[in-house]
Amino acid sequence: MDGIGFWLAAVLASALVGMGKGGVPVVGMLGVPVMALVMNPVMAAGLLLPVYVVSDAFGLYAYRRAFDRRVLAILLPGAVAGIGLGWATASLVPEAAVTLLVGAIGLAFALNILLRRPKEVVPQRAEVAPGLFWGAVTGFTSFVSHAGAPPYQLYTLPLGMPKAVFAGTATIAFAVINAVKLVPYYALGQLDAGNLKLAAVLALPAVIAVFAGVRLVQVLPERLFFRLVVWALALISVKLVWDGVSGLI
Repeated sequence: MDGIGFWLAAVLASALVGMGKGGVPVVGMLGVPVMALVMNPVMAAGLLLPVYVVSDAFGLYAYRRAFDRRVLAILLPGAVAGIGLGWATASLVPEAAVTLLVGAIGLAFALNILLRRPKEVVPQRAEVAPGLFWGAVTGFTSFVSHAGAPPYQLYTLPLGMPKAVFAGTATIAFAVINAVKLVPYYALGQLDAGNLKLAAVLALPAVIAVFAGVRLVQVLPERLFFRLVVWALALISVKLVWDGVSGLI
């Protein structure tokens, strides 16, 4: 893990993670794919998890007053259960199959929004049963491939939260999810001393990018912000479908 190519990919991936924690739609999911260009994807996921956790701490500070308590109270118990399921089935479920499923669901949802005729959207109430289900899917897919954003957005986008609350709720939810993931990742041997030292170096560009992301969210018009969320979901979902099909083939 050296050379200019590796370090360019690593710094870019860390910055993307940080901007995601700053509230910029979905870009944090690009971290593992970028790192996978220069190393094994499983090793990339283990390397970046501490960077996610450090970035989470600054994201929590930035959005400490902007979040939806009800959404978090519903989603997080399901997410923790999903992480436990991912840990229990880590050796049984092909990662490519999960990646394909997540991508297909996210793409269908995004296309449904992008292709339908514009109309007044009535914000929905955060219901418990769907929230627990999508929370579990979020935790499971986040555990196996750091791809929890599409199922998370399937539940939260129709709720009509203001953009700062939307970004803050996502930041807090994934901060908890990533902290919980440290235990099974360590148990599975994906967090070693070498990874932690490298993650400490990569935390610096990630932290800088957190505050750059917060600023970008502040200046983006709300309609444009959510349009970017949907387009980012669509593009990432296409990438996940491609990765899943390639892995299964």
